[in-house]
Amino acid sequence: MSPESRGEFTAVDVIRTKRDGGVLSPGQIDWVLDAYVRGDVAEEQMAALAMVIFFNGMQREETTAWTHAMINSGQRMDFSGLRRNGRRLPTVDKHSTGGVGDKITLSLAPLVAAHGVAVPQLSGRGLGHTGGTLDKLETIPGWQAEVAHRQLVEQLETVGAVVCAAGGDLAPADKKLYALRDVTATVEAIPLIASSIMSKKIAEGADALVLDVKVGSGAFMKTQEAAQELARTMVALGTDAGVHTVALLTEMSTPLGMAVGNACEVQEAVEVLAGGGPADVVELTLALAAEMLQAADIDADPAVALQDGRAMDTWRAMIRAQGGDPDASLPQARHHHTVTATHDGVVTGVDALQIGLASWALGAGRARKEDAVQPGAGVILHVKPGDRVSQGEVLATLHTDTPEALERAARTVESAFTVEQVQSDGEPRANVLLSRVDVKDL
Repeated sequence: MSPESRGEFTAVDVIRTKRDGGVLSPGQIDWVLDAYVRGDVAEEQMAALAMVIFFNGMQREETTAWTHAMINSGQRMDFSGLRRNGRRLPTVDKHSTGGVGDKITLSLAPLVAAHGVAVPQLSGRGLGHTGGTLDKLETIPGWQAEVAHRQLVEQLETVGAVVCAAGGDLAPADKKLYALRDVTATVEAIPLIASSIMSKKIAEGADALVLDVKVGSGAFMKTQEAAQELARTMVALGTDAGVHTVALLTEMSTPLGMAVGNACEVQEAVEVLAGGGPADVVELTLALAAEMLQAADIDADPAVALQDGRAMDTWRAMIRAQGGDPDASLPQARHHHTVTATHDGVVTGVDALQIGLASWALGAGRARKEDAVQPGAGVILHVKPGDRVSQGEVLATLHTDTPEALERAARTVESAFTVEQVQSDGEPRANVLLSRVDVKDL
């Protein structure tokens, strides 16, 4: 009888199988992740396995088994019993791979919920140059990120949308493995990225999932080819788990919108809910909302709910339900500095990574998970690619409570702008939507 048939494995054998180009069985995958969480597989052994996965990849069946093993390391949420007026509420989740100025969840969740869809958005805090949804919402006086499960269910049934912190009981194996990948240069392994994201999303228990996969300098995936591979892998994982899954590839070489920070991004999201806001933010919000409504079998134009006030009403109810005051003034930084154009021309580029790094340096982000963030810190852009500017015109305004950070951040922002002597038609170029991946593309 083979060791596998007896349910006996060793970490060395699992590593060797993958090192030599073999395919891990579901039994091997279940065992190694369970043993790792229990401490029976050493950190250096899991580091070796992560590295051979980084170099040799995983087949679809392996990635599916890996994802389900991580899901099974914790609890799964079940929203199948959600009801309103005797009708079952469809549940649709959305996930973004992260970018600069990405405040889409703030306007998207109440917009979709305004159509009778339950939107459970279990979100996180920012680390590095990309912002966290919870950091942004916590700038609203009184708002609480921690929501008990009973309140979560009640809020979904009454308001329709919840944005809150994810509990530690969802895919705990992922939390331990991610920390290891972070210090072993294996974060970029696409099977491990996809299973990390999808294990938590599938465990959240929504009927459908819409993915926003960012591409460009300010995104984790720098090329469209890599983003396409990640999107296909995640759509396959969702499909294999019985979750209707669609991915949009969206541009993140230029910051999304005009505000990059925490409180300033909340203000911009509220402008979108009021029927205004930057064109690129509105475009992406509506595109994702349309996908989410289609997944819930609801035939409606989400733009109407932005104009007639239903989305704003749902936003206000969502904020109040979590203790926040939607009418309260948002925090503002004490110190400001403007960056101006050094010559006439047309803005041909605004590098998202540089703007994100500047916002982080000003205090809007954190270097370590335990760091605090400044609610009012950030960068406000005044121009976008395609705009013509004159020498001395303000390109961006920097906000911070630590004035000693201004000089360095200003240099970073200056380097982010490319102004050239070219023709312009006067129309800023958003080009947010790049492509779409669904089950037909697998």
